[in-house]
Amino acid sequence: MKKIGLLPKLFIAIAIGIVVGWILPDWVIRLTNCFRDTFGQFIKFIVPFIILGLVAPAIIDTGRSAGRMLLMTIGLAWVSTVVFGYFAYGVSVTVFPKIISGALGDTSSVKAFPAFFSLAIPPVMDVITALVTSLIIGFGAIVTGAEVLAKGADELRKIVMLTLKYAFVPFLPAYILTVMADLTASGKLSAVGGTGLKIAAVAMATTTSVLVMQYLIAGLIARKNPFRCLWTMLPAYLTGWGCCSSAATIPYTLAQTKKNGVSDETASLVIPLCSSMHMAGSMANVVVYSAGLLVLMGQGLPLGAYTEYILLVSLIAVASPGVPGGVVLATQAVAETALGFTPERYAI
Repeated sequence: MKKIGLLPKLFIAIAIGIVVGWILPDWVIRLTNCFRDTFGQFIKFIVPFIILGLVAPAIIDTGRSAGRMLLMTIGLAWVSTVVFGYFAYGVSVTVFPKIISGALGDTSSVKAFPAFFSLAIPPVMDVITALVTSLIIGFGAIVTGAEVLAKGADELRKIVMLTLKYAFVPFLPAYILTVMADLTASGKLSAVGGTGLKIAAVAMATTTSVLVMQYLIAGLIARKNPFRCLWTMLPAYLTGWGCCSSAATIPYTLAQTKKNGVSDETASLVIPLCSSMHMAGSMANVVVYSAGLLVLMGQGLPLGAYTEYILLVSLIAVASPGVPGGVVLATQAVAETALGFTPERYAI
């Protein structure tokens, strides 16, 4: 029997999750949420180790040229995030006033399905601490020539990769299934009806456009077919879409990036780093969704308020990718202060 590939598994998980959320009783959703919450705790626990176990040895392997590469990567990531935030704003201003009208309806039908139980697995450190620790270990080992530390970092990388292979990746489709089941059963997917579908469609089209533009630029520089590279990265894209976490997607992103011909040294440094730094897709999503809801609420989209929002989100989002949906949660206070959202409206 032919083994099912990653891409079909992700489609199957998303489809089954939606069906399960529609047809199964509440107690089953609460039961599946036990796995969702526990595995979500595991994700938060393992993400700092992913960053530490990949970034530190990658810096050591890259050697003394890593400093310049690191600064260039961080600078490009931040500029890209801000630029595509304004791109998403431009799309929103152009499209939403033409396709959205009316007021936000009753959201009282949205339900919650608390898990019967969940296993708390507090992370040893947060994402930023892991990133800074990786930089200190990596550059410290280069400068001092610490062979024991370099060997330890390499051994940690091997442990992390084995953990991802046997304890993380096999269960990720099931996690995505439970997330989709809860979203469907709770009514969050249908809370704003057809208008919500319009906003979601614009958000997906915008983030897809962001990817295409980025890959066109990268393909031109690397002299590769950008659409072939995009197709190779599709499993990582669907994984990120399903679990709402850049950091949780690192294993797939890393594997698919190497399939696109990127060297192990570069991919092992850039992918974990940019999972916490390059938030262009998350930025585009939160800009589009917030703008769609503002128009739905009968409000305007002032450039000044969105400039404040985009710049603050570009900084705050850095600390949040380890948590599924973390960018949305981390930027709530910014949306309330810069855009005038209430907690109830932001919950949508």
